[in-house]
Amino acid sequence: MIGGRYMIDRKTWKDFRESGLLWWINMILHTFGWSIVVNVDSTGEITEAFPARVKFRGFSEDDNTDGYIKVSRYINNNAKILEIEAKE
Repeated sequence: MIGGRYMIDRKTWKDFRESGLLWWINMILHTFGWSIVVNVDSTGEITEAFPARVKFRGFSEDDNTDGYIKVSRYINNNAKILEIEAKE
């Protein structure tokens, strides 16, 4: 249902990735040997996304720093609306 109590605001994979949430979710998924993989073309557009089993666990220090910055920024920019939505 779109609108009302169960509003859905469709976002793109690019939005999800740029918010840092793809990195955050993949950190959790890596615990179980899974990941959401995205293929990105030469223009930066995500052309495909799929779940995959992976052997690696975690990310580099630079990727983690970038991820924490993005997620912190997302929280900072969306904290008020997240609180309002949680109360509804």
